Amino acid sequence: MDIKAVFFDLDGTLFTSTRGVASSTRKAIQELRKKGIFIGIATGRGPAFAMPLLEDLDLDFAVTYNGQYIFTPKEVIFDNPLERKTLKKLMTYATQNHSDISLGTAHGVNGSGLLKFGETRIAGFLSGLLPSSTSGVARNSFKHIVRRVLPQNEDLADDEEEAVYQAMMVATKDETSRIQKAFPELLVTRSNPYSVDLIPQGIGKLPGIRRLGEKFNFELNQVMCFGDSENDVSMLTGVGYGIAMGNADSEIQKIATYITDTNNQDGIAKALAYYGLISYSAEKDFTSKDPNFNKVKEFHRLMDGKTQEIPRAFPPLEASFRAGFKVEEIVEFLYASAQGDKERFSKQVESLHLDIEKAVKKVERKAHKEDMLTGEVDALVDLLYFTYGSLVLAGVDPYEIFNTVHRANMGKIFPDGRPHFDPVTHKVLKPDDWEEKYAPEERIKKELERQQRVALKKQTK
Repeated sequence: MDIKAVFFDLDGTLFTSTRGVASSTRKAIQELRKKGIFIGIATGRGPAFAMPLLEDLDLDFAVTYNGQYIFTPKEVIFDNPLERKTLKKLMTYATQNHSDISLGTAHGVNGSGLLKFGETRIAGFLSGLLPSSTSGVARNSFKHIVRRVLPQNEDLADDEEEAVYQAMMVATKDETSRIQKAFPELLVTRSNPYSVDLIPQGIGKLPGIRRLGEKFNFELNQVMCFGDSENDVSMLTGVGYGIAMGNADSEIQKIATYITDTNNQDGIAKALAYYGLISYSAEKDFTSKDPNFNKVKEFHRLMDGKTQEIPRAFPPLEASFRAGFKVEEIVEFLYASAQGDKERFSKQVESLHLDIEKAVKKVERKAHKEDMLTGEVDALVDLLYFTYGSLVLAGVDPYEIFNTVHRANMGKIFPDGRPHFDPVTHKVLKPDDWEEKYAPEERIKKELERQQRVALKKQTK
């Protein structure tokens, strides 16, 4: 078969439900590259979010904001800002209808905190935290296009002259037709049930892919696309091979050339293998001597559909996500210690920021001789050791408490037998009866009270 380019949607497609990229997908991309096949992403997210993926996965190009902003690691191919009068009309509409709205610029998303989730963190990652060891594409990209992707002025987000490429508005599916009627000059589409993306008519993922084909010499019938949502319809139906993920909406599956497995079950690799573009074989699980590790692995197998079986390093983007999860727990730890005292909690958070700044300066002075995997695992095990150390200093035996938390996490399965994920944050959702059946706090409290009673009895003997 004559496939010259493959494009992936991001959320629900290239990303697993826990916002990682499956190892089978990474291997598949490497095989495609060896065959000289172009590889790109086509997403409703913006260039600041897509940029590190091009470096991480060694991709050729990105169609972002649903075709409004298209770029390679070296240049911007196409950018098409929304007209100012349309933006003013949108802002008026959102205000009158009490709808949250966000505006997508080259550097990220401004507006609703819900809708800009992930964008600003990635923008910060790009502008300041990209490690010096990062190779080729990202470093060269900074020289060539980062000033267009990431404006230098920190206050540019408040500058009304900054170009806006896409508007996002919180809206249910029932509201779609009303919004479309109010804005006939715009295409109203969506990638999740909670919000709509608004771009000019005549723009979309398919026209974006066509533009890249004209520049890189491939036809639409030589393209394979993967997607799962409404904003993927045009590209799935307009290219030679439109692949719907197993987790895609039923309407998307009906129009697809082929339906593969889910994003958590190696769907991309399986489809590419089905069409003979790569070879694919499932990997065998391993069991650790650490029982708690095996319990957490069981959780990830349940939620992700599979687990990582060959040691590998987290690339910068995924490492950033994992660090974010840990930071949230650290903040909760501080909040619990403040016991409702907002001023004390604020000072603790301020101190945490200072500690991070000190740590950054300390780490930047280190000579990085170790490889990425060794360095990451060393840091993760140190975190684990510090956590055990904190429990030792608190006099708490974590065994039964860990089992309680594990049971609670394993209870996040819905009546349909599957986990459900927030389409925006990608966190695992809790079934309606989860608090009643599985919430761990009360069980943790009772176990701690038991441990205190036993310890006090020992002290009085």
